[in-house]
Amino acid sequence: MAVLAGLLGLVLLAAVAGDAFEVMLLPRRVRRQIRPVRLFFQTSWAGWAFVAGRMKRGRKRDAFLSFYGPLSMVLLLSFWAFGLVLSFAFLHWAIRGGTGTFWGPLYLSGSTFFTLGYGDIVPNNRWDKTLAVIESGAGLGYIAATIGYLPVLYQLFSKRETRVIQLDPRAGSPPAPATLLCRHSEAEAVSELYSLLKDWEEWSAELVESHLSYPMLSYYRSQHDNQSWLAALACILDSCAILLTGVKGIRTFQPRMTFAAGRLAVVELCRVFHLRPRGPESDRLPAEEFRLLNQDLSDAGLVFSDTESAEERLAALRATYEPFLGALSNHLLLDLGHWRSEIEADNWHQSRGGTKARELVETAPVHPD
Repeated sequence: MAVLAGLLGLVLLAAVAGDAFEVMLLPRRVRRQIRPVRLFFQTSWAGWAFVAGRMKRGRKRDAFLSFYGPLSMVLLLSFWAFGLVLSFAFLHWAIRGGTGTFWGPLYLSGSTFFTLGYGDIVPNNRWDKTLAVIESGAGLGYIAATIGYLPVLYQLFSKRETRVIQLDPRAGSPPAPATLLCRHSEAEAVSELYSLLKDWEEWSAELVESHLSYPMLSYYRSQHDNQSWLAALACILDSCAILLTGVKGIRTFQPRMTFAAGRLAVVELCRVFHLRPRGPESDRLPAEEFRLLNQDLSDAGLVFSDTESAEERLAALRATYEPFLGALSNHLLLDLGHWRSEIEADNWHQSRGGTKARELVETAPVHPD
C-alpha cells in the first residue's frame, strides 16, 4: 500500500506541477494531447456552453458567458493547488508506511503547502521532515507564480481589448467591413486606413503570441455585448479580402500583410482548441448581400477593378479563412458580425447627448482652412 501511494503521489505531482509550469511559465504552445488543463477546459466549457445554449440570446446570456473566463481561472488555480496538496499527501502517507487514516497526511500536506504551521500534526521522521520542507518551498513558489501570473494575463486581455474598442468609431459596433472602408473613403482617409491595417497586423501577431501561450484568454469576453475580439478580427479580414479583390486607387501591400497575419491567428487558434475548420451556419455574404455591399462601396468611391469577377474572387479569398472563423465562432459562442450594417449603432454616441455629439462630429470640415 505504501509503495502504491508513493507511486501515485509521484505521478500526480509530476502531472499537476508540469501542467502548471507549462501554462504559467512556458511561453510556447504545448503539443502534447493529454494534459490536465485541456481536460479541465474541455469539460467545464462544454457544460457552461450547454447551459448557455438553453438560454435566449440577450444580455442575460452574454453576462452568463462572460463569467466563464474569470471563474475558470479561479477554479483552475484551485484545481492545481488541490492536486499538489493531494500528491504530497500521498507521499507523506507512503513515508509513514501507509498505515492509519489518510486524513492526517492530507491535513499535514495542506497546512505545509500553504505554510500555515499549526503544529498539531508534525512530520514524524527525517524523510517526512525533508518532504515537508520541499512542499513548503513548492507552496511558496506556486503562490508567487500565481501572483505574478494573473497580472500578466489581465494586461494581455486589456491590450487586446483596447484595439477592439478603438474600432468602434471606425467600423461601428458590431464592426462591419463595409462601414470601415466607406468611412475612411468618404473622409478621404485612405492613408489612415493603411495605418489602421498596420496596427491590426501587429495586433494579430500579438494575439498569436499571447493566446497560444495563454489559450484561456479566448474565453474572456469584451466589455460590450455587441463587441468581441473575434468579430473585430473577422471585420479586419473581411476588409482586407475586399481590398485584395482589387479596388481602384487602393494599394494592396498593407492589406496583404494584415490578411496574412490575421489568417495565421485564426488558423493557430483552431489548432490550439483542436477545431476542424467549418463554415458559418449560414452564408455571411449571399449574392443579394454582395450586390448591396458593392453598391455601398461604389457610393463611397470604392469601385472594384474588375466588377465581373469581383464576387468570385472575393468568395475564393473568403474560403481561405471563413471556415476557421466559423469553427472559433461555434466553439466560443461569439458572433462574427455582418459584412454591412444598415443601422449605424456606434457605442460612443449611444448615451445621453451622443446624438448631438455625432451630428457635430459628422458636420466637421474634412479640410479646415
